[in-house]
Amino acid sequence: MKTRLNNLDTDARQSRQTGRNINILSLVGVELRKTRRSGIQWILLAADIILWMPSILNAHLNFGMQAEGISPEHNFLIQGFMGMAWFMFPASMIVVTVLLTQTERSNHGILKMLALPVSTTRLCLAKFLVLLSLAGAQMLMSAGMYFVSAAIASHTRNYPFMLPPLFVLREAGLMYLAAVPMLAFFWLLSVCIQTPVFSVGMGLASIVPSVLIINTKLWLTYPMAYPFFVITAEYGKLATILETAQVELFPWIPVAIGITVVCLAASCLCFGRAERK
Repeated sequence: MKTRLNNLDTDARQSRQTGRNINILSLVGVELRKTRRSGIQWILLAADIILWMPSILNAHLNFGMQAEGISPEHNFLIQGFMGMAWFMFPASMIVVTVLLTQTERSNHGILKMLALPVSTTRLCLAKFLVLLSLAGAQMLMSAGMYFVSAAIASHTRNYPFMLPPLFVLREAGLMYLAAVPMLAFFWLLSVCIQTPVFSVGMGLASIVPSVLIINTKLWLTYPMAYPFFVITAEYGKLATILETAQVELFPWIPVAIGITVVCLAASCLCFGRAERK
């Protein structure tokens, strides 16, 4: 009997050690397979289609912006990305963060995850990396929809709206990098607030002031304003007659890193706490 108990204790220790050795990339792979079954990618694609449809229908309005010193093709891209940076992208990410957490809670999957011999910090960070992956996927989808929209607008308006792919990907990449602190804040909301309606409501409410805050010095402390501020700064570079505030890497980068670290640390502390009670 004593030998049997010793064997069980050894197996338990080995199981815990195996859990500790699970690579975070393996956890990310598991989470990505869950998202494929949830259909989140279709939500992101639908958001991008909705975003670029008005750009096709109102392509003629871009010709009226030449008085501002910006070409129609650049205005076509920047106006679309501004709409994405201000509302469509943040709103989509709010929905995604809530879905990532509620899918586990609705099926009691979170309890099974917490029963695994893996630290909750690693589980929380794996899910956040999945959120970053989905955000990157939406950016690529949006860039792809831009090329489709520009091709259609070029055909219907008999004007070349198409810009070089590297330029488009650069603009999308800048918006994505600027959005990382915002994504960390949205993830914190979804982890700490158990009720989906409240989590979505608070997230959406935080988006609205970003248009006003980018015109003040407070934008540094407001991560929801980062993507919109970056795209607005790019608009000012392309529109020679307009003057917009430009991004200064210092002190923005240290502040952005600090906000990201604080939000992720708080998320890791709160992750699964309600279910463990």
